[in-house]
Amino acid sequence: MNTQLTEEEMRRALFGDAEVSPPAAPEPAPAPAVTKEPDPEVIIEPPAKPVAKKKVAKAFTPRLRVTLRVGNVFEGETQEFLHEADTLSTLLAEQEATKLARKKFKYVEVVSVKPM
Repeated sequence: MNTQLTEEEMRRALFGDAEVSPPAAPEPAPAPAVTKEPDPEVIIEPPAKPVAKKKVAKAFTPRLRVTLRVGNVFEGETQEFLHEADTLSTLLAEQEATKLARKKFKYVEVVSVKPM
C-alpha cells in the first residue's frame, strides 16, 4: 500500500469526489456613464426617539422592623428607636439594630422584632 498520498488524493479521501472549483473573482462593475441626470431624491429621516424602558419591579426583599428602647441614663428616661433590617433572620436584625443604637446610646433594650 502506498503511504505517500498526493494532495489531490487526500482531498478526495476526505471530501469525496466533488470537484472544488476555486472561488470566482467578481467582475469589476463598468464605470457609470457620464450623463447629466438629477440625483435621486434622498430622504433623511430624523432618528427615532428612544422608547422609555419599563421599570422592572424590584424583587421582594424581606424586611424586619426592630423596636428598641434606648437611653443614656441607667433606668432613666428612654426613647423608642426603630430600625428596618433587610434580612429574614431576627437575630441578625437585632444585632444590626443594637450595633447602630450603641453608637449614640449607652443602654439598649430590644422590645420587639416584627416582619413588615
